[in-house]
Amino acid sequence: MPTRVFLTVDTELMWRHHVAGLDAATIVQRSLEPAEVGVGWQLAQLAEHGLKACFFVDPMPALVYGLDPIKRVVGSILEAGQEVQLHLHPNWTGAHAGDRGATYGPFELIDYSLAEQVELISGAADMLAAAGAPDPIAFRSGSYSASDDTLGALAQLEFVYDSSHNGSEHPWPSAIGLEPRRIAPVLHRGVIEVPVTLIEDQKGHLRHFQICALSAAEMKAALDHAVREDHAAVTVVSHGFELANRAGTRANAVHVRRFEALCRMLAERRGALETAHFVDRPKMALGQDDSPLAPSVLRTRLRQAEQLWSNWVEERAA
Repeated sequence: MPTRVFLTVDTELMWRHHVAGLDAATIVQRSLEPAEVGVGWQLAQLAEHGLKACFFVDPMPALVYGLDPIKRVVGSILEAGQEVQLHLHPNWTGAHAGDRGATYGPFELIDYSLAEQVELISGAADMLAAAGAPDPIAFRSGSYSASDDTLGALAQLEFVYDSSHNGSEHPWPSAIGLEPRRIAPVLHRGVIEVPVTLIEDQKGHLRHFQICALSAAEMKAALDHAVREDHAAVTVVSHGFELANRAGTRANAVHVRRFEALCRMLAERRGALETAHFVDRPKMALGQDDSPLAPSVLRTRLRQAEQLWSNWVEERAA
């Protein structure tokens, strides 16, 4: 059985731009299609390489900015043949347009009771469906903030999958009762938990498989490690806004190259690494004792040097 790859893109209106007091149209553009390397560009790259991806879409900003932006991005994702599942940042429950972030609800889902989490997730799922998405069966909490209560809430609501466990953010805000080094899918509290993949970039230090966090060399090594060790799954994280600078005004050349490299690597390895949609309920082993890639001083130093160069370029362009 090939290793399943869940290539996930957290897709949301950015709180940072709301706090900056930008107008609604600019918030939407810089969150979803920043510098022409947002959701649309990523969809085109996926299509070019024949890859499947899951876009975890957060409908909660519709409470402030209306449902139309969510409808548009959901429509573009589905039209491209990719899937939409549920993402949720609960702080939008207390937000108001034009107040530059002065009002907000609690930021972390784990700060809500079980009953409150059920209500929040159910309401968000209804909004996502109202935006044109099929009823979601998979979930990722904003900032990976989830606990066993979150999984209990998802089970009550008949979700099948969660992908919030991130050992590099454990025990807060990623507070699910699993070992930090857990990277293999496992049935936990009535839901199949599909953890974010990790590497050990330094001895005893975990780093998650995210476009802005790993170099292309680290991604290649992690993918080859998963194939060599017959891992059940690899779960990769990106964001709709992640390939641009923080302001959403220019492409981040380093991150763009990493995304392009990842797509090429997955296409080249499609016989051993099969990208999957949650909605297809792909067969995969549960409960394996898969281990993160071991550290390499050279890989880590090269990524740190690349990041320093990227930051220097960004400072000069500012």
